[in-house]
Amino acid sequence: MVRVLSVLAGVGLAAVAAYFTESGRAFYGFSQESMAEARKVVWPTRKETLQMTGVVILFVVVMAIFLWGVDSILFWLVKLVMGGSE
Repeated sequence: MVRVLSVLAGVGLAAVAAYFTESGRAFYGFSQESMAEARKVVWPTRKETLQMTGVVILFVVVMAIFLWGVDSILFWLVKLVMGGSE
């Protein structure tokens, strides 16, 4: 119990010290402005989020297949140039 109170007292003293410093006040102002900007954000609906997630997953799968194909062709060409018989 004493440890918890010590930590809480330390956090409280740090907050008071930060409040009286220039950088502490600047950080507090920045955090207030950040919260105000976050309230202005128009968040996507669930449907929009699921649709965009599907598009991203489809794109990743298509790119994986494309890169696998390019890699296979390049591997075959290198093997051909190096004289591989397998």
